[in-house]
Amino acid sequence: MYQATYAERGQGPVASGGQSSVSIIGAGIAGAWQALLFAQAGHDVTLHERSDARMMLSTSHWAGGMLAPYCEREISEPLISRLGLRALDLWRKELPDTPFNGSLVVAHTRDRNDFERFARLTSGHRRVDAKALAALEPSLEGRFREGLFFADEGHVEPRRVLPKLHERIIAAGGTVKFSSEPGPGDIDGVVIDCRGLAARDTQPELRGVKGELILIETGEVELSRPVRLIHPRWPLYVIPREDNRFMLGATSIEAEDTGVSVRSALELLGAAYAVHPAFAEARIVEFGSGLRPAFPDNLPRITIDKDRIVVNGLYRHGFLIAPALAELTLAYVERGQIDNEVMQCEVMQCA
Repeated sequence: MYQATYAERGQGPVASGGQSSVSIIGAGIAGAWQALLFAQAGHDVTLHERSDARMMLSTSHWAGGMLAPYCEREISEPLISRLGLRALDLWRKELPDTPFNGSLVVAHTRDRNDFERFARLTSGHRRVDAKALAALEPSLEGRFREGLFFADEGHVEPRRVLPKLHERIIAAGGTVKFSSEPGPGDIDGVVIDCRGLAARDTQPELRGVKGELILIETGEVELSRPVRLIHPRWPLYVIPREDNRFMLGATSIEAEDTGVSVRSALELLGAAYAVHPAFAEARIVEFGSGLRPAFPDNLPRITIDKDRIVVNGLYRHGFLIAPALAELTLAYVERGQIDNEVMQCEVMQCA
């Protein structure tokens, strides 16, 4: 069971246990999970999205979709693992066809020290030798001496899973409005702001961190799970997609433009070639980048001001932690519960 650090207040917007009108602004991964859990709980939910159904304006459109709380322990605070582990249960429950084939971490001999460091800083893995690695991923036979296998991790394809979540919201009685961009002050009832960087009008600390990706296509390589390559400059992951496609990511650059630099492209493609030479003959389908919303500490935050709630700062962990954040928001709205690691209350609203 998930044990959050709760302080019972009994003063949420619907603390008496009744239902309410709930509006969520932003239909990316954060907003979609908020809308789904609130709709399933019986609330009158409307999800607003400024983009059309293709979600081209959403950061989630450019995400990797890795559900890897154990791997994230290398560089993330324990909070991310805590939220991520709970979120895995929610993914399994709400979308049972989510691939949970695990993930692999590999490195070439020259990067052995970095590989061992990664192993020390993470958990939930077992070492696999070259034979076992080849059994897991035949395309990698003979490529690496050993790897780390994180059996409980998973991944989703953002551009396919977001429409599924939107369908689930509608099936639960919610409404999804595309090409709709109200401001948080324009709506009555409980409002949950999941606008990402657009919320800087109320969250000035937010900054954009660029993450670049390349989508390639080849029938020469088959992978069943994400593969991370430990690399001295660019930690690379290769994520399998449908139709013989692979997503290569990802950079993390303190910049707010949305282009892909030549340097980044060369580094990502070179690292992919280091995973398997056949990627050199792959067809490049798409270059792209998204701006991840992040606070100075790179940790998520739920900010509460009466019936106005801002869920933001998911940084590079959006698909991993969004379900758990939605669960915490629902617990506050319905029962006044506060998770002290994630929630911040304006003035005395949570006192």
